[in-house]
Amino acid sequence: MDSRTAAHVLSRIAAYLELRGESAFKSRAYEGAAKEIRALTVDDLAPMYRSGELGKIRGLGRATLAVIADLIETGESRYLEQLEAATPKGLMEMLEVPGLSAARIRQIHEALAIESVEELEAAANDGRLARVPKIGPKTTQRILDGIAAMRARGSLRLFPHAMAEARHFLEAIRSHPDVQRTEIAGALRRHLEVVDRVEIVAACARNPVEVAQSFTRLPGVRNATGDGPSVAIDFIDGARLAVHCTSPADFGVTFWRATGNDDHVADVIARLAERGVIDDDGELRLPAGADEATIYRAAGLPFIEPELREGLGEVDAAARGAVPDLLRGSDIRGVLHCHTLYSDGRQSVAQMVEGARARGWSYLGITDHSQAAFYVSGMTREKILAQHAEIDALNATSTDIRVLKGVEADILADGRVDYDDDTLAMFDFVVGSVHSQLGLSEAAMTERILRALDNPHVTILGHPTGRQLLRRDAYRVNLDAVIDKAISRGVAIELNCEPRRSDLDWRYLRGAVERGATIEIGPDAHSVAALDNVEVGVALARKGWLTRTDVLNTRPVEDVLAFARRRPQSS
Repeated sequence: MDSRTAAHVLSRIAAYLELRGESAFKSRAYEGAAKEIRALTVDDLAPMYRSGELGKIRGLGRATLAVIADLIETGESRYLEQLEAATPKGLMEMLEVPGLSAARIRQIHEALAIESVEELEAAANDGRLARVPKIGPKTTQRILDGIAAMRARGSLRLFPHAMAEARHFLEAIRSHPDVQRTEIAGALRRHLEVVDRVEIVAACARNPVEVAQSFTRLPGVRNATGDGPSVAIDFIDGARLAVHCTSPADFGVTFWRATGNDDHVADVIARLAERGVIDDDGELRLPAGADEATIYRAAGLPFIEPELREGLGEVDAAARGAVPDLLRGSDIRGVLHCHTLYSDGRQSVAQMVEGARARGWSYLGITDHSQAAFYVSGMTREKILAQHAEIDALNATSTDIRVLKGVEADILADGRVDYDDDTLAMFDFVVGSVHSQLGLSEAAMTERILRALDNPHVTILGHPTGRQLLRRDAYRVNLDAVIDKAISRGVAIELNCEPRRSDLDWRYLRGAVERGATIEIGPDAHSVAALDNVEVGVALARKGWLTRTDVLNTRPVEDVLAFARRRPQSS
């Protein structure tokens, strides 16, 4: 029994327990066990189980080990079968609807005997769902929106989740004795924020077709297509993989093509054709072993970074020498959007500071939620005073890192910024963000944000469109008007790089900075580990053609504070 299949079974048990209303502790135990098993990436768990090694892994208890034992001995889980038999099949699919909790599904099932997404959608459309207690028209519309989002999402994964899968697949592919080199290609290499499949290119010592076909027999495969050197594989847990096998001599060209995107490849091939680098059969006339740099030189171009390869004018810009020197991770000097135990963060101010220090940053802005966000323990004045005293004490003993007093202040429905002017003046900088009443009309939401940007205390506009990838769309807003107002008022616009937000969308960044916008890359970190969201942010900034000078937090701390103090007064 392979670890991927076993982890999938444990995750399904956890989901069924949620649907049945079992204790949250029990469900979390199975999900935690699934996570530990998934990380093992082994083809056969039996030796580890029989030696007792599996039982020593933290997070695996008697019940979860019993499920694994059943899988090893019979290939099935009797416990999962019992849960499946006792639960209407369609309820599991309903769990995939964004924003629809297990408790809500149970309520709907008990009230209307609904057992599928299709029945749920019909009840929402004909008015039955809105008549269920504590649901009503607004929740009904959110459920309909969630169903639409689920269908649009398909097999899409957030970038970090897809990258984690890619690393597991790399291990399996590299273990093949005929594989000499492997690289991640496709949308992952281009750092798209959502990815539909992992693509890997492998250089093979012999017979690429035979090697490619061997991967269709990996553990946990549900379906595989392709009888040549490229295969597409779907796994039991929903992961999708494309493997492109090639000879070492052709690796560079295969890697470049598989990285894509199709429009970029077509644009480069058009230039290669103009320069006579393509023969009558459409094959590239390049020396054996040509790498990507060789391809671009043959097209008369400098090397184009993978993040830019989207067919959005980068080839013409490269030909004119107009591609900028893109932002690098080492350019970031500090971050300005972090949460702690003072609101909904999971770690203390001191722990977050140590995390920033470990990453080589020279400043860290603490931005816990303001008091209007009571649902995440937003800060009262008493909490603000306590936090500022703690920050003062940390700064008094630190010579290598400066802790800044910030806040993520709610932009209220009428455009006022949470707290009065005297309280806002206590902070070094203010991130203004919309967190409530996201369903306003475009005109009302735009006016709300424009009014907030007139507040002289607001330094940064946080997650400007409110989107949550694969969960909810951006709220309706005239983004051009918001960007222009932020520029005129001296407010930085956030590239919130919490992976589910990735907001502002990278597609807007290039135009925004060309008009004069300043971008702040904010991790929206609620833990030390989430400070690494900055890596996602740098990649998205590069996709948006940003340079070091476009980003606020590439500046030294005194320049950041000067930017915050320099706000023009409202007119």
